[in-house]
Amino acid sequence: MHAASRESLASLRTELDALLGNSGNAVAEGATTGSELFDVVELLDSDRGLRRAVADQSASAEERSGLIRGLLEGKVSELTLKVVGTAAAQTWSSSRDLRNALVELGRVALLRSAEGQRQLETVEDELFRLGHILATESQLEQLLADKAATPEAKRGLLASVLYGKVTSVTEALALQVVGRPELRPADDMNSLSGLAASLRNKVVARVTSAATLSTEQEGALGDKLSRIYGDEMSIHTEVDESILGGLVIRVGDEVIDGSLSSKIEKLRLGLG
Repeated sequence: MHAASRESLASLRTELDALLGNSGNAVAEGATTGSELFDVVELLDSDRGLRRAVADQSASAEERSGLIRGLLEGKVSELTLKVVGTAAAQTWSSSRDLRNALVELGRVALLRSAEGQRQLETVEDELFRLGHILATESQLEQLLADKAATPEAKRGLLASVLYGKVTSVTEALALQVVGRPELRPADDMNSLSGLAASLRNKVVARVTSAATLSTEQEGALGDKLSRIYGDEMSIHTEVDESILGGLVIRVGDEVIDGSLSSKIEKLRLGLG
């Protein structure tokens, strides 16, 4: 997003949090608003002319807001109507930025619902685990990434995999993202997990080890990484025996490879 769109999104996220905080029932309102915002995105995705008109900066803020409110009034909750109307009145660099902002707001609303149920950390972990499963189950990920398949078919496939195994918020978020993927399905899930962590004021550190880390080891590693990066860390671990020993740590785009397999490979190359 360009600067203008980022500023608009930041303002909307602040307003959404305030609206949910004052609603008296953030759990129900967050779940409803999240689901309805995804429905609005589906509407915009299906109508290119509407998407452009709602983000058309040559029209006044009142005209843009009035257009979308007129279409949605009586069909969505008052909170959703207010969020979408305010979004349309903001300044956007492109119609795609507006569309993507509504997606993020829908995700945040659902995550706030999970937070109200004290499930935010659980949802974060479930999304990370789902991303790991998709990364290792290449056939499933290929089916979910198939551009020839309809969004409904991909959501149906994933729903059958997730049924009864994750929280309702995790399932709703996962189904939304596979219907309109932005990256690889596994990467999209990791992005969602990172968003959940950010709402807990944490940064995700993905840690690969040759054996399961103890709770004490995870805690010590989290403390060390927090000192290095200056942020509180949310540690997500996965086991890969092929690294033989040591750790591979990923924080954002940065990779710290302290695995034994990497050290052996460097030694082999140095002797070659």
